[in-house]
Amino acid sequence: MIGLARLALAGLLALTIGGARAEDALKAKIGVLRLSSSAPVFIAQDKGYFRDAGLDIELKFFDAAQPIAVATTSGDVDFGITAFTAGLYNLAGKGTLKVIGGMSREKAGYPLIGYFASNNAYAAGLETPKDLAGKRVAVTQVGSSFHYSLGLLADKYGFKLADVKIVPLQSLSNAAAALKGETVDAALLPVSTARKLMDEGGAKLLGWVGDETPWQLGAVFASPRTVANKALVAKLLGALAKADREYHDVILAAMKDGKAPIDDKTKPLLEIIAKYTNLPVEQVVGNCAYVDPDGKLDVRNVDNQIRWLQEQGFVDKGFDAEAIIAGEFVKAD
Repeated sequence: MIGLARLALAGLLALTIGGARAEDALKAKIGVLRLSSSAPVFIAQDKGYFRDAGLDIELKFFDAAQPIAVATTSGDVDFGITAFTAGLYNLAGKGTLKVIGGMSREKAGYPLIGYFASNNAYAAGLETPKDLAGKRVAVTQVGSSFHYSLGLLADKYGFKLADVKIVPLQSLSNAAAALKGETVDAALLPVSTARKLMDEGGAKLLGWVGDETPWQLGAVFASPRTVANKALVAKLLGALAKADREYHDVILAAMKDGKAPIDDKTKPLLEIIAKYTNLPVEQVVGNCAYVDPDGKLDVRNVDNQIRWLQEQGFVDKGFDAEAIIAGEFVKAD
């Protein structure tokens, strides 16, 4: 009886300690999209890396990048992890956001964002990315990462961005529907959104942004108020760093011809990404965004983005990359 009593007491003590630790965990909300560009976030959440770091994380999902920046500024979420946009830069330029780490990149060999043509436009001669001049092209929002990618393409092939009719449709689902419905000639879409369209014969792939114009697509950012909580930021970045490295070494290192193999080593992580992106594993394998294994940020490219957006009139002048980056946390590439 004494032995049983001791076991019961030990169990109760363990539960009490566990409960105390759970109560002591720092709570935070992260705003993300259901895209593979957030793969390390999903891995850190699903495998308990955030929990092990003493964090109680809630993921809040959005359908476009810009609303995440707004939600981070307002305090609706504590951290945003998504693509750079003109809106994000404008908020950061006003001092309401700080970049604290790198995330996804457009990189050759790692399909992420593609240029897609409607069937009618393709039949009429829109067969390569450089043919987009003069066409109606759907993006989520003016000044979005998709818009910037189109600007880089225009610079590369020597046509004027002003010659492209930009059609901002506010969400990925709206852009995909417009492409399928032939109300636009083309759209820039993540492969995860466009895959179903292609499988159903509703759109044609013209090429990948990473193959045409590589750049630093995504980042981790927070409001100055959140950044001031250095313990919280350090814990979050530490958990993400562990997930970044695992994602890179297990999945990205195994990729060939733009696809990851499904084997005993990769399948557990692929299944996590599939779970959070609402995609079957068979589609995730061709939808693995590049992430630096050390979570580094290409600061030079961020500076280029800001200058380009300022030249287009999408971003206020008077600041550069250095002004919006939390140098104590960012690992510069």
